[in-house]
Amino acid sequence: MHIHIPGICGTFMGSLALLARELGHRVTGSDSNVYPPMSTLLEAHGIDPGHGFDAAHLDPAPDLVVIGNALSRGNVEVEAVLDRRIPYTSGPRWLFDNLLCHRRVLAVAGTHGKTTTAAMLAWILEREGHAPGFLIGGVPGNFSMSARAGEPGGFFVIEADEYDTAFFDKRSKFVHYGPEVALLNNLEFDHADIFDDLAAIERQFHHLVRTVPGNGRLLVAADEPALDRVLARGCWTPVERFGSAPQAAWQLEASAGGFTAIVAGQHYPVGWTLSGEHNRRNGLAAMAAAAAVGISPQAAARALQAFRPPRRRQELRGRVNGIEVIDDFAHHPTAIALTLEGLRAERPQARLIAVIEPRSNTMKLGAMKARLPGSVASADRVWWYQPPGLGWQVEEVARDCPVPASACADSAALIEALAEETGPGDRIVIMSNGGFDNIHERLLVALRERYPQQTEDGEA
Repeated sequence: MHIHIPGICGTFMGSLALLARELGHRVTGSDSNVYPPMSTLLEAHGIDPGHGFDAAHLDPAPDLVVIGNALSRGNVEVEAVLDRRIPYTSGPRWLFDNLLCHRRVLAVAGTHGKTTTAAMLAWILEREGHAPGFLIGGVPGNFSMSARAGEPGGFFVIEADEYDTAFFDKRSKFVHYGPEVALLNNLEFDHADIFDDLAAIERQFHHLVRTVPGNGRLLVAADEPALDRVLARGCWTPVERFGSAPQAAWQLEASAGGFTAIVAGQHYPVGWTLSGEHNRRNGLAAMAAAAAVGISPQAAARALQAFRPPRRRQELRGRVNGIEVIDDFAHHPTAIALTLEGLRAERPQARLIAVIEPRSNTMKLGAMKARLPGSVASADRVWWYQPPGLGWQVEEVARDCPVPASACADSAALIEALAEETGPGDRIVIMSNGGFDNIHERLLVALRERYPQQTEDGEA
């Protein structure tokens, strides 16, 4: 079957394209925002991500068009599909009908940490010999792809996103997945472009809860009031809690170089190199979800010791003259704060410089603007970048920051300023949910030009 996927470079749709290709379909695609790592991942698997939308991409007509949720009425390919009566569906619906209905699905939901926690869970299952299928919104460090089909009847780990499904289906994606195990990691307001308030998101999370069978399992964070309200709407599935609250079955105890999971009075230490309390919580959640399908805490702890985070999650892109350039996907105030707090705790004496591009749909609307200044308190210096289409001026946030902050609308000028003001031992963390004009590699080039006698590790 020939499947065409408009919006193919989105993390979900790109991963779906890899699955369709693995299942034997011919896959083509198109997108207006083509950038790594998804574009290079698709090309590596023989899928052309296309450049721009064009009705000619539908000549001759494909057997099926799987339409991404980033596409709306008015898009030339959407209009051509409707005008020509070409069969179409949404990504989540295609995924369930062609793959998930034949798998034991473990769904990881929450405002933050979905990608990392799903990657942890998939890796635990992998290390225990289950060879799970998975679809993760990033490229996990322990795997070479963001998605694979797995075997019929086997486990499938999916990052369960609350964003809407398609222009013709405004339900959250995760209501299509039919999980045996659902992990609810946290919940706060986000996606202001489609949700009016937190209550609207809670309603969608309860729709997910309604789909989990009575012989399945819900793993729920113990210290999240919004998730308590979700369960209060009704629950028909056994629930296990994880976190630091007294009623949690899975307790977290932080330790230097990792954490300890405490279950039924037993202690299971995990040693790793990840920074931040949020990653410890993600690890605990993954252990609890793995236990729900029979993986012992000891085995899960061993697997996590070899876990490598997904790309763009505190990913070190390079080091020049002792200056580190780190890439991170954080784009919500809570995620920004947690990331910076983790990096600060990891190396308290290092100068920490945050470079932030507020480019998500929620950020463009300004819904989180008031919370942004406080989110950077753990940094020593902040640069706010003004992307095209932002509905407000980043200077407004820079003025209110508790640490020295500047605003810039020119990526070249920003790179020049960073190269000039940084020195050995500094850590530059660049935060964006987009390509950010390839600023990471361009900054590394600028640093190499500034310090031509230095090697990548900073030694002459």
